[in-house]
Amino acid sequence: MISTSIHPDLHINSYGSYLRRRFGCRISKVNVDGGFTCPNRDGVRGTGGCIYCDNSSFSPGGTVAAIPVEIQMAEGMAYHRKRLGSEKFIIYFQKFTNTYGPVEKLHDLYSRALAHPDVVGISIGTRPDALSDPAIDLLTDLARTSYVCLELGLQSMDDSILTQINRGHTLADYLQAVERVSGRGMDICTHLIHGFPGESSADFIRTAQLISSLPVNSLKIHQLHAVKDTRLAEWYYDGRFVPLTHQQYVADLCDFLELTPPSVTIQRLYGSAPLAIRVAPTWGLKNNQMWYSVVNELKRRGTWQGCRLAEGGRNVSNL
Repeated sequence: MISTSIHPDLHINSYGSYLRRRFGCRISKVNVDGGFTCPNRDGVRGTGGCIYCDNSSFSPGGTVAAIPVEIQMAEGMAYHRKRLGSEKFIIYFQKFTNTYGPVEKLHDLYSRALAHPDVVGISIGTRPDALSDPAIDLLTDLARTSYVCLELGLQSMDDSILTQINRGHTLADYLQAVERVSGRGMDICTHLIHGFPGESSADFIRTAQLISSLPVNSLKIHQLHAVKDTRLAEWYYDGRFVPLTHQQYVADLCDFLELTPPSVTIQRLYGSAPLAIRVAPTWGLKNNQMWYSVVNELKRRGTWQGCRLAEGGRNVSNL
């Protein structure tokens, strides 16, 4: 039986539909830059950052730390009102690690974002090894009156891959972070990437079993892609990184979704980068074509998110 949370046309529990059900209107996320860095950039956990990371590949051009957060918000909200007719907004602190700083800075930025009357909540992109107790307490307090989503970058559950890509944290760090924030009134979103060198389809799909066992509310998933001036681009040019084909990515992602609890909302199914800096893969598909390539494969199969889960619970079968 298909869960009522599964969108009948999309065959998944889309995050946009979840927000509309929760808030009763169209909600858009607005990206802002709070001026943070990462512990695998400043020497605390490492230097150089993740091998694939270039924030310009996924951040709007107007989101830079030198611009006051209120102006970044205003520009983003105006864009989404005009383009999508959005009525309310979630402010997304996206670039780098947005809990990695003094709690006084966090309180100032988060409070300023939530002060706008059209803002219903905040979404905080961060790493599992950059959550201090004061930061968690602050988010817990804010979640009492506003929507708070903590976005934890796991990327892979394989510690050897995490080392290879210079993440600077382990699966154990992620599991500990989920345990520490669970039950604090905030949503937990997990970020995953598929297509790392040495990762098989079965390795990626097995991650669904991990997600099924945890109090994770939503997922962001995208294919590994290389952009200019990153170490991953160098790996591509010298043959150490062979991108997934579009067909393989879609097949693996659908297998993953079929084993993902229907209660978990799906925020993202793919990643893209501006053509000017994109290296590989070059699938030549627009954003909506990428989204619907996954949706249409689920429809072709006659399957939906969570359809291969054991009945009556979140345990994964057929692995």
